[in-house]
Amino acid sequence: MAKLIVLMVTAFVDMVGFAMVIPLVPFYATQMGADATIVGVLISAFSIAQLLSAPTWGRLSDRYGRRPAVLAGLGVSAIGYVVFAIAGNIWLLFLSRVVQGIGGGTVGVLQAYVADASDPDDRARGLGWLSAATSAGAVVGPAFGSIFVTAWGHAGPGIGATVFCVLSGVFAWRFLREASGQQTLEHRARRALEGGEARAVLRVVTHTREPASRLIWIYAIAIGGFYGTVPLLALLLSDRLGVTERNIGYFIMYLGAMGVLVRAGILGWAVRRLGEPRLARLGLILLAAGLATVSQAHTLGTITISLTLMPLGTAFTFPCVTAMLSRVVQKDERGLYMGVQQTFGGVMRVIFPIGTGWMADHYGMGTPWALAAALVAGALLFTTALEAYTIAPSASAASPDRTARS
Repeated sequence: MAKLIVLMVTAFVDMVGFAMVIPLVPFYATQMGADATIVGVLISAFSIAQLLSAPTWGRLSDRYGRRPAVLAGLGVSAIGYVVFAIAGNIWLLFLSRVVQGIGGGTVGVLQAYVADASDPDDRARGLGWLSAATSAGAVVGPAFGSIFVTAWGHAGPGIGATVFCVLSGVFAWRFLREASGQQTLEHRARRALEGGEARAVLRVVTHTREPASRLIWIYAIAIGGFYGTVPLLALLLSDRLGVTERNIGYFIMYLGAMGVLVRAGILGWAVRRLGEPRLARLGLILLAAGLATVSQAHTLGTITISLTLMPLGTAFTFPCVTAMLSRVVQKDERGLYMGVQQTFGGVMRVIFPIGTGWMADHYGMGTPWALAAALVAGALLFTTALEAYTIAPSASAASPDRTARS
């Protein structure tokens, strides 16, 4: 629990810094002469850099330890925020987003650290607490950004985010210790010779029946369905309920707060009651139901129901799937495959918003939500063997390459 608290504080402070900056990117970019397309590129640059760097961070953490990777990622993020603070043109703003994305690629490393430091039966709850801390940082971060830009102008949020990142790094350097149970450096070096990031990514695509691949696809489809449609929420609420920029924040805060409360409050109880496989399936059903409800929602009541079902679904699905993934891969590849999971999730966060925006323009605002609901429901097809994934592989099954197919 002490290690988890340190990780939660680190993740919370880091996310506060990130959330301070992200809402300001469109305003800064348009002031520099950018159009909507360039703004979209700037927003996507972070996700692209994050998804490309995540497997490398994971592999480095497998080889040299989680703690050095976490500290290095925080250092890279701090550099990105400094560039953001001094950015006076689009190219520097773009560079800052790329560097921030590279530093943000350590999400899988934090998840692997939780898996290393917790008992198998407590992993889903620990991952839920980590996610709750991150979500809480995302809720309060924009307020800090507004305060700093009011007090210190254009450079204020970038400097503030840098300070938060450095504080998080100092805290992690002082209190974060390497998780027990990791492989020796010599063993990790030998395992690194057996393959790398490209091999792991390709295997998820070509061996979809293997446990790790199935779990990663469940995660990717669910995260695409949720994060691919949420950016359209403001447009849908404006179209159907007359919501404006003055009150949209309340809906987003409710969505985020529900996620925090579920992860911090009832997730541990639900895992003990239902088990990770059944809870993951329930999460997919709830998420699909929430998305489908949004597609037909025209009243405040139905919107409230949907904004309750969706965070319930994500809070149940993501920690359980990640906890099971930590079991079906070996300890010395845990960071790699959690990084690969973040890569596939990142790809979906780039592809889905583009596709859903196009569908909303051509087929109506509710269509993307209906399609996302169908895709998330379809992910249930990957859940047929989840009960077997709650048992860690034996030493003879040293990697997903040698894990028996389900």
